[in-house]
Amino acid sequence: METKDLFGFTRNVVKGRYALLTPGGFVPSYLPGWEKAVCNVLISPAMGARFCQLLITLEHDGQCLGNTGVNQYLIYILDGNASIMLDDRRHRLEAGSYVYLPVGKDVQIKGGGAPTRILIFQKEYQPLPGAAKPAALVGHEREVKGQPFLGNEDARLQVLLPDHPGFDMAVNIFTYQPGATLPFVETHIMEHGLVMLRGQGICRLDADWHPVQAGDVIWMAPYCPQWFVAMGKTPASYIYYKDVNRDPM
Repeated sequence: METKDLFGFTRNVVKGRYALLTPGGFVPSYLPGWEKAVCNVLISPAMGARFCQLLITLEHDGQCLGNTGVNQYLIYILDGNASIMLDDRRHRLEAGSYVYLPVGKDVQIKGGGAPTRILIFQKEYQPLPGAAKPAALVGHEREVKGQPFLGNEDARLQVLLPDHPGFDMAVNIFTYQPGATLPFVETHIMEHGLVMLRGQGICRLDADWHPVQAGDVIWMAPYCPQWFVAMGKTPASYIYYKDVNRDPM
């Protein structure tokens, strides 16, 4: 019997220091500004996080109209096609495209054809005296070369946002060849939100061990011990958020 057929079974876990959420447990919400869209709030302050992570599924004629206000956004296209209007210019988006939206930015997102799944990281921006506020940015993951992580050719990191003190958030893609691991159990001040993009593996969260696969969502609080190993015959990758470049006090 498949585990999905077991009555009352779930891999979902929500604890004070971390959470693991799987697609079978996602429940849609209504979010202002989104039309003809299924909106899933995956991570939020209601969980204890200091940011939001959203999954939006746009119908072919779905759209979002609004202004970013005091928040900044990183939009990543998981699959499908869409377009975004920025400063009177329309940008075409496809799977792997990403957009950084700074505070106070008018935005118009439109679906394109088949349903489009969009991952969004949302965080209130913290200005840094003397540092210029970031501008809007449009890119694609294929334009960002993966760098060996701590010299490991089998664990490569793609850094999507510029390493500049004006940014107080970072979003990266980590790709592991089968059997590759994080080199040590990380325990740090940075908070994480991530989505498994491809493959599968085992993730240590706090003192617990969880099998994870494409589509799973993980929240990690600051100082939550974390570790990952890619399992199976294909590479595993995830996209993740972290807070950076600000005084911890």
